[in-house]
Amino acid sequence: MNNSPENPQAKITVRDLTMAYDSFVVMRDLNFEVAEKDIFIIMGGSGCGKSTLLRHLIGLLEPAQGNVFYGNENFTAAGPLERVKFIRRFGVMYQSGALWSSMTLAENIAMPLEENTELAPKAIRDLVSYKLSLVGLSGYEDYYPAQISGGMNKRAGIARAMALDPDILFLDEPGAGLDPLSSRRLDDLILRLRDSLGSTVVIVTHELSSIFAIANNSIFLDTATRTQGAVGNPTELRDHSENPAVRLFLRRGEKSEPPSIPMS
Repeated sequence: MNNSPENPQAKITVRDLTMAYDSFVVMRDLNFEVAEKDIFIIMGGSGCGKSTLLRHLIGLLEPAQGNVFYGNENFTAAGPLERVKFIRRFGVMYQSGALWSSMTLAENIAMPLEENTELAPKAIRDLVSYKLSLVGLSGYEDYYPAQISGGMNKRAGIARAMALDPDILFLDEPGAGLDPLSSRRLDDLILRLRDSLGSTVVIVTHELSSIFAIANNSIFLDTATRTQGAVGNPTELRDHSENPAVRLFLRRGEKSEPPSIPMS
């Protein structure tokens, strides 16, 4: 078993990762790095394994082969108690937002603080208000999820993901189901959070507008080959990738694919 990454300075390192359900291989031989303060996109067509990869990164699924490292520490090989220490560094927002409908926004965000800290109730209330202010929801502490818009629910989900001040945020399809204006506001929020808090952000999405607006790094999961089709800056991949599947995915909506520009 590989016990150290080639680049221990990377925030996340994935080496030789194969994802499978029993004998069915979803993706094989994934190799990539996420640097500190990256906004890293996991992209590809429907059913390619984007959310499955995210679940492997946070330990909800175990790889059939390969390893995930955080810094120079092997997350895949870690025992249950060691993993808890890693997971406390993560903030996760699932595709639906996953807010408890019977709880107010304040109660939703307070839950991880109550379960994982010994803070006094007033300190928790103050932190909850601060987290909501970061996502533009000041004054909405006593609202229930059903009382606010889909975009506001997404932002509240991000506030809850940030409750314990994680240094890595994992967001699963944050713009799914949003209108273009709400999606743009969410993109702007993600950029502000990365810049103000110094967080590393890993996002599952297929939304081209978001990919080009916020990402500086990415991996493309190719359903035809069941492995990575490319890794790198999405804009550069769109303009220079030698993989036609990558260019086709990133140039959706164009009338015709322009000729490939050779790599220098």
